[in-house]
This record gives sequence, C-alpha cells and structure tokens, in this order.
Amino acid sequence: MTLIKSISGIRGTIGGKAGEGLNPLDIVKFTSAYATLIRKTCTVKSNKIVVGRDARLSGEMVKDIVVGTLMGMGWDVVDIDLASTPTTELAVTMEGASGGIILTASHNPKQWNALKLLNERGEFLNKEEGNEVLRIAEAEDFDYAEVDRLGTYRKDLSYNQKHIDSVLALDLVDVEAIRKAHFRVAIDCVNSVGGIILPELLEQLGVQHVEKLYCDATGNFQHNPEPLERNLGDIMQLMSKGGNDVAFVVDPDVDRLAIICEDGRMYGEEYTLVTVADYVLKHTPGATVSNLSSTRALRDVTARYGQPYYAAAVGEVNVTTEMKRVGAVIGGEGNGGVIYPASHYGRDALVGIALFLSHLAHEGKKVSELRATYPAYFMAKNRVDLTPETDVDAILARVKELYKNEKITDTDGVKIDFPDSWVHLRKSNTEPIIRVYSEAPTQQEAEEVARRVMKVVEDLAC
Repeated sequence: MTLIKSISGIRGTIGGKAGEGLNPLDIVKFTSAYATLIRKTCTVKSNKIVVGRDARLSGEMVKDIVVGTLMGMGWDVVDIDLASTPTTELAVTMEGASGGIILTASHNPKQWNALKLLNERGEFLNKEEGNEVLRIAEAEDFDYAEVDRLGTYRKDLSYNQKHIDSVLALDLVDVEAIRKAHFRVAIDCVNSVGGIILPELLEQLGVQHVEKLYCDATGNFQHNPEPLERNLGDIMQLMSKGGNDVAFVVDPDVDRLAIICEDGRMYGEEYTLVTVADYVLKHTPGATVSNLSSTRALRDVTARYGQPYYAAAVGEVNVTTEMKRVGAVIGGEGNGGVIYPASHYGRDALVGIALFLSHLAHEGKKVSELRATYPAYFMAKNRVDLTPETDVDAILARVKELYKNEKITDTDGVKIDFPDSWVHLRKSNTEPIIRVYSEAPTQQEAEEVARRVMKVVEDLAC
C-alpha cells in the first residue's frame, strides 16, 4: 500500500492500515486540514466548496467521506459528481465558491485515488498553502462545527454542460468551420469521465461522426490510463484502418490530451500544446510558456510570430504562475496539457480539442500533414539511480559548474541548453534518483546527449 502526502494533495492506493494507504481516516484528516486552511485564507464571501470526481472504482466511497467531513467542518458542499478536473475548476468560480476538491489520481491505475485541492480561483494551491495543509493535518489542528453550524449538501449535475458552453463561447473556437469540415473523430476515454463529456462536446462542435472507444464511465480502465503511445495500441489500430480524420485520447480526469493521426501514428504528446499555440498566436499576439522539460518546438513556433517564450519549473502551478507574470496568451506542459487563459488557468482537454479542430478546419490539411509543419524534435526520458547517502544537490551544483559555458537554467534542477539539444536534470523528492530529460533533432541524438551527461553524474556520484 502507498500513501503520498505532498503540497499538491494526498494520493495513494486504496486499502491497508491507517497511514499506509488512502483510507477513510487519512481522507478525513486531510480534508479537515484543507477545510481549515480555506477558512483562514479565502477572500470571497462564500461558504461553498465544490467536489467533483473521476469515474474510478473508489470514487463514490472517497466522495462520501470528503463530503461528510466538509459538512462536519461547517462548509456547504456543491457535489458535481462525475466531472473532469477542468470542469471542477470552472465550477468553483462559476459557483463563487471558496474552493474545491477534485477526487482523481489522474493517470494512475485504478487502485489509486487522490484529493487535489483548489483555491477560490479554481486553481491548485501554491507551495506555501500546500505545506500549511500538511502541517495542519499532521498536528490535527482543526475543530469541527457544532450541530447548529453543520454545512449543507446540494448536488448539481449541470456543470458538464456549463463547461461545454464556456468552450463554445471562446472567440477562437470556430464551430461553423468545424461543422463544415465534416470531421470523423475517434475518442478513447479509458472508461472515465471523458466518456460522458467528450461525446457531448464533439456533437455541439458540429462533429456528426464520433467513434467511441472505452467511453463507459465505469472506472474499469481497459488499459494503462496514461495517454502514452505504449498504452494506446487499440485506438492506434482503429485509426490505422482508415475512416477517421483524427483521434483524441484523454486521461481519467481529462486534463491531458493526446492526438493520433488519420493513419494511426501518434501525433506526439509534446505537439498538442505546440499546435494549439500556433493557432492561438495566429490570432492573438503574446507570450507563451511551458515547463523546462517540454519541447523546444513551442519556443520555435512562438519565435515565428516574433513573440517571447518563457520556461517555468515543472508543475502546473509553476506554469500558471509564470503565465500570469508574463501575461501569456497560451501555455501548458508537454504531456498534452493545454492552459488557455481566455478560458481559465488550468489544463483542459476540452479547450485543446476545440482549438485543435478549429485550427485543423482552417488549415484544410490532414492531421499528419499539419504535424509535419512543425519543427521535428525527439525526446528521451531516463534516470540515474543513486543511494540514499548521495548528496544530490552537490552533484547538480558540480554539473552546473562543469557546463558553465553552455546556457544553464537552475530554477528547477539543472537544464543545459546546447545549440541543437538540451538535457534537464531533476532531483526526485521521494527517491534517491535524478530524472534525466533530453531532446534533440533525432531520437538517437537525444539518447546520446543524455548518456553523456548521465556519465558525468555517475562519475560524480562515485
């Protein structure tokens, strides 16, 4: 059994003893700590907290405990039930609520669940707030409401449609162009909440033919739910048979978007954001942001429009913070996460789909042809295993010194930018390892530049 407590929430496997897995006692403690923090920090005059969940098997159980605990803390709960992460984020602001909790373990397998915590803006807590939740939970520094001050409960299942309405209302979403294109679309929603909302979105975007794969929101994931090529053989095979223009794949909470070409080849998860950014920049000049481990292609496309690109530390809250700082018009992460401020500051696969189809309709190209218009980069992901006694920070400092003649970024580990490639070293907070991300014009070059830097790390660790 596994239980991981971090500034972004609490996640773990279902079952086991208290403190060893995600079980009712730990759910109550963490929910109580969050409710206490929000009571202290919220600036809106509201007594509401929104709760949404993905379709995983433990969702109903976890939701009942979270809802009861919030009511016991005196909060009025708005239960939007089966809903994506971006839907829940939007519901917080639409309700004028003080916060929200999303019950999802994102791309983790079905035995996992998690509580993801939102502030009054429908955005994830920052580092300081997350640390305070951890402190309150550890100290059990919370008080429950007396009987006359218990919170209320209301179920509201209207937010999926409200989310779709907000996407359709975006200026750059061209429903008429999509309708006239007569797209044939396939989707794989891994039997979670995407299977509820994506068919509705596509129909209202004017897509008349939708081929659905794994769209029953049962929580019985038919494959590893992370939308990576190695897990998507079924939808890729479906596309290779022809008859569809594009396939969209989402993770269980619908904040990541993978795309598959008309011939069954992967579009490339790094290029979801690149493509959407190209469309946005065509119509809206401004800065772009991605994290340090995302492809250079976004920087290159941004430069085509004479606009500035900025890199943020890994993590959605870091990306959104940087986007706000520079006033970015589009941003996100290379894992298929699109953040479009005109909608909201959160990764949103619905927004990504609507903007991608609008772009595709305007370009009049096949999906594979559109992909070929962007700079070609290949990424490798490796790791260096160390011992618990290894001084990882000292190693990273030494690497930084050894490569001082290259462009170095040290806001999140050490990233070394070479003329035609880059390597990013990130220290794990939970294991004695260094994660190694690299990118170059070919897969072989990406692996080779990573090997060179990894050899330096391994020598320093000896």
